[in-house]
Formats: sequence, structure tokens, C-alpha cells
Amino acid sequence: MLWKPPASLESGEIRDRKVDVLKSIRRISEDQVDHYAVRGQYGKGTVNGVKAKGYRQEEGIAEDSNTETFAAVKFYLDNERWQDVPFYVRTGKKMKEKHSYITIQFKPLPHSTFSESSQLLSANRLIINIQPLMDIRLQFMAKKPGLSLVLKPVEMIFDNFACQEDTPEAYETLLLDALLGDLTLFMRSDQVEEAWDVVKTIQEAWQDGKASFPNYEAGSWGPEESFALVERQGHTWV
Repeated sequence: MLWKPPASLESGEIRDRKVDVLKSIRRISEDQVDHYAVRGQYGKGTVNGVKAKGYRQEEGIAEDSNTETFAAVKFYLDNERWQDVPFYVRTGKKMKEKHSYITIQFKPLPHSTFSESSQLLSANRLIINIQPLMDIRLQFMAKKPGLSLVLKPVEMIFDNFACQEDTPEAYETLLLDALLGDLTLFMRSDQVEEAWDVVKTIQEAWQDGKASFPNYEAGSWGPEESFALVERQGHTWV
């Protein structure tokens, strides 16, 4: 599938392109679910210095509940621009931090000027913080001031709050768009159908299989299997 950017900022055009992206996501067959997806449920632990109950000890939860409180999935987009680039998605409850962000890690150059250096070179990253922070960070290596050639990681930060202190909340924006009849940020029926189709086989496989829960502590970064999911290709969670 060829990728093309929106021709305009008109809501219908934007939503058409969103549907194109969802259609290009490679579907995961039932026999591949364990390779591409990890689920979890938190047990007892400590969150922000406070002891926390496990999910099955929460009020109204069955003692043998198999409900997931964590999911990590590796996706691929089969289009011209993103072919063979892995997209890792991770979300969960009672994690170490409550933080929503997108990280884009750039590929290393095949022949780095500093390849013979004994220093460990950090990857260049673009980080888009959504919540609770609202900023954009570009992380890269730079020469440390001085006569010697020593590199260190640095950040360039655009802080949304510093730029505009009275930034409206996300739901305020949505309510205003609804009043104005701007549908750009709202899901269309074909978007919803494609989104469900992306995770359909994962859900079915998880419903049919018995999980070994709980498999991660409250206040941690999730089950060990989620780290193996990214480490297979030499990657790490940021």
C-alpha cells in the first residue's frame, strides 16, 4: 500500500488517511499472538512508596480473574514509508509511572564518525510527551565544550506550557470541536471497525487461553515477557 499525506486539513481528508494507516497495519495471525503480544495482570507491590493490593484483591474482582491490566504489542505497517519498522505499544495499570508519550528512535548510521570511540553513544530520539507533561524533546549526542573530543547526550525541549500557560484540557478541545461541528478528532465508523480488526485475533487468542496471573508487581514496568518482546530485535523500552 502506498502512503500519502493528507491533501488538506479538512476533517474528511484527515480521517481518510487515518483509515489508510489502520488498513496498512499488519494483521497478527492467531498462531503468532505469543510472538507479537504480551499481556499481564498486576499483583501486590508498592506504588509511589505506598503498598498496593493486587488486582484480584480489589473490591468486586473475582479471585481467579483473567482480566488483563497490561498489554504490550509489536506492530508493523505494511506501507511504503514504514515497511519493516517495528512499532511497540505498551500500556498498563499500577505501573511505575503514569505517563503517556511517543518515542521515535532513529536508526544509527552504518559508518559513524565516532565508531572507534570508547564512549557509549546514545541513540538519537524524538520524544513527544502527551500526559502529564506536554512537550517535545529531541535527544542527541553533542561535543562537550572544551579542547578534548568528548561527547555527551543533550536535549532540546519545546515546552507547551511555557509557550501557552492557559492551554485548554484535551476534553475542552473536543467539546469545542463538537459544538463547532469539526469532526477531525472523532472516530468514524470505518475507523472503529478497522481498529477492532487490528486487535481481533489477539483478543480471541487471549480469551481462549488460560493466563498465569498475576505476572507483574504493582509499581513495576510490567511482566518480564514485555522486555523480551523488544529485546529480540536489540531494542529496549525507553
